[in-house]
Amino acid sequence: MRKNMGSLDKTARLIAAVVLVALAAIGTITGLFATIAYVVAAIFVVTSLVSFCPAYLPFGISTCKTG
Repeated sequence: MRKNMGSLDKTARLIAAVVLVALAAIGTITGLFATIAYVVAAIFVVTSLVSFCPAYLPFGISTCKTG
């Protein structure tokens, strides 16, 4: 897997994951939406840690700096 995520992209995903988990944990998001928020947050964290987003592949997107 070639990296296709830059540092700004990874940081934005980690912040979004923290916000989603916080909203679900304090009860602002409940039920099925809270479960979805946890799953999306987990995906954001994993993709940020490995610097690879499979959803970018079909579109040829890469936010990595080259050179």
